[in-house]
Amino acid sequence: MRPLRIGLMGCADIARRRVLPAIAAAPDAELVAVASRDAARAADTARRFGGRPVHGYEALLELADVEAIYVPLPPALHARWVEAALRAGRPVLAEKPLTTSAAETGRLLALAAERGLVLMENVMFVHHGQHAVVQKLVAEGRIGEPRSFHAAFAIPRRPDGDIRHRADLGGGALWDTGLYPVRAALHLLGPDLTVAGATAERGPGRKVDTWGTALLRSSGGVAAHLTFGLDNAYTSGYALWGSEGKIIVDRAFTPPADHRPALLLERPSGTEELVLEPDDQVARTVAAFVAAVRNGSLAPGAADCLRQAELLDDIRTTRGVSCPR
Repeated sequence: MRPLRIGLMGCADIARRRVLPAIAAAPDAELVAVASRDAARAADTARRFGGRPVHGYEALLELADVEAIYVPLPPALHARWVEAALRAGRPVLAEKPLTTSAAETGRLLALAAERGLVLMENVMFVHHGQHAVVQKLVAEGRIGEPRSFHAAFAIPRRPDGDIRHRADLGGGALWDTGLYPVRAALHLLGPDLTVAGATAERGPGRKVDTWGTALLRSSGGVAAHLTFGLDNAYTSGYALWGSEGKIIVDRAFTPPADHRPALLLERPSGTEELVLEPDDQVARTVAAFVAAVRNGSLAPGAADCLRQAELLDDIRTTRGVSCPR
């Protein structure tokens, strides 16, 4: 079967650094068009990764040879252009967060289902094999009954001009880094989580939240302690504590393709290090999107995408500092 012909809508850094190289290397995907409001940036991106440059997002949706759309635009622009792509009959891979409100996320997922189109949020870490190993260890009872989950994703301060600092584009720590620990809690604890509390802070001169925390609780009493930030020492990991042990995962959210995960399994009898084979979560994500489109199946993670949006909404309204929508 010929490769899925993908059009890029916006030349964001995440696309150029991670996703476009994965598309270029994938045997079942091909970048055929690159759209930007900046003609020079579209031309440069197309020269590096393939496809032809297109000036403007509307023009991309008019191209007959574009079968699917990848949308790495700022979060505040997702709802408009994801909907436009769906109404143009194109499956969509959209950067996270899919939108900045649960209502909009639910509406777009419903529209995609109504039209029989794949709409997939680009949360890549859930496709990495190390998390399946964690799930297996828990299912085998290696840590006993889960008691609490601790996850953090934070990055150092970004330059003043970074779009993450712009409220009008959907910036802020919750949407950019908070999503990861929330999704990890869903992935490992299940969907019946509620928000028990949250905090947030804005750095000096910022109009968006720059760091924060959230406390979630499952119906069974398992607590999830989550930390996120845009102005912190780099942190990317989680720990799942149980009645008889603990699993620790470092570099949980953005490991490079050649990284060999080393999970720590702590039990009363001692600590065991489980060294896994490298896994390319970006390539796996692209492959999952292509497979869903080709098979006519539901997008992977659609239910978690919606529940994640609901929890992010609840965190946003619970804490003391409001986030842009």
